[in-house]
Amino acid sequence: MRKGKYSDEQVIAILREQESGRPTAEICRKYGISNATFYKWKSTFGGMQVSDAKRLKALEEENRRLKKRLAEEVMDNATLKEMLTKNF
Repeated sequence: MRKGKYSDEQVIAILREQESGRPTAEICRKYGISNATFYKWKSTFGGMQVSDAKRLKALEEENRRLKKRLAEEVMDNATLKEMLTKNF
């Protein structure tokens, strides 16, 4: 996945600018982002503090690792079952 131009902390700061009363179009023009990008950020990071965003990223990473580990265990289990059903 491509690394974004802005860090999570920067995104939260940009969203706070809009919350303080600046028009969305002006913010998008200033930072060179589209309205769609802004509203995607808002749906993901809206109302978060920087510490919340860091915690979210850590949980997503842990979830990714656990899903990978589960997939490996399922593959091992399927392989063992297949080996047991074969006649030697």
